[in-house]
Amino acid sequence: MTSAPEKTSPSVTGTDVLAVARAQVLEGGVGLTEEQVLEVLRLDDERLTELLALAHEVRMRWCGPEVEVEGIISLKTGGCPEDCHFCSQSGRFPTPVRSAWLDIPGLVKAARQTLVAGASEFCIVAAVRGPDERLLKQVREGIKAIREDGNEIQIACSLGMLTQAQVDELVEMGVHRYNHNLETAKSHFPEVVTTHSWEERRDTLRMVREAGMEVCSGGIVGMGETDEQRAEFAVQLAELDPHEVPMNFLIPQPGTPYENYDVIEGKDALRIVAAFRLAMPRTMLRFAGGRELTLGDLGAEQGMLGGINAIIVGNYLTNLGRPASQDIEMLADLKMPIKALSDTI
Repeated sequence: MTSAPEKTSPSVTGTDVLAVARAQVLEGGVGLTEEQVLEVLRLDDERLTELLALAHEVRMRWCGPEVEVEGIISLKTGGCPEDCHFCSQSGRFPTPVRSAWLDIPGLVKAARQTLVAGASEFCIVAAVRGPDERLLKQVREGIKAIREDGNEIQIACSLGMLTQAQVDELVEMGVHRYNHNLETAKSHFPEVVTTHSWEERRDTLRMVREAGMEVCSGGIVGMGETDEQRAEFAVQLAELDPHEVPMNFLIPQPGTPYENYDVIEGKDALRIVAAFRLAMPRTMLRFAGGRELTLGDLGAEQGMLGGINAIIVGNYLTNLGRPASQDIEMLADLKMPIKALSDTI
């Protein structure tokens, strides 16, 4: 973790944190420190509009106006041996989700629908600790079938923790981006997962980066973490320097240890989004699971004007999202151009 420089630390100088952020982040392109992020997270509600406006300026300056649209599909659902307390796909909890595999024709159809919806990114996800030979074979054959269908959409994967050999195999398949969420701050992780460590997740991301794939790593807010841990998490992600950070908000899943957790209030979710943007001015920040429940339609638009520059459209893994057409219409209304497939291949 890093400490705020004495000359800019609001707690040391009394300087307003948004004034500091305007100079440090908007003008200088340097993300906020952990101490500064915490101050942002503790801003009064009456300053939320000002905060969101600044986060949007930062997004426009350092990322530009384009929005990357992505669809995701579950290749292998349920039956995961890990005990991630938020996840309905863990085989350790009495959730309604049951193990299932998607066949290759289904995968090809999903990729085609994702492309037609206007997305440039298609992520293949599996509920596993890490991929075995059967899963990698299914991914390989699925990617081959998608290409034979004439679909040149960018393909990403999220298949759990990897070995170096598996990383190399995914690169050879043509996977350009790999998602593996750190999920939460290192200090909070043992309260969320006990069957593997935060460091194991980070090690997979290190191998992914070194192999030349883009790194996608974010997490879920609303799992009982403190403001201090949210600030810690933002800076730990910034230190990872990921290409993309998915912002998920907890959806309390029946049967999981978090089934009775409260949903984060919309204003708090927007404040968190803006704080993460100020911590990572150049990173693709993506609206992911839980935004519909936490923010609703109006909140989604506010988030797009508060630092977000990427979005998952359609349904998530075991939860319904908004129809892709609604999000595409929202981006058109906001005059935010969708990143074109031709620009990414």
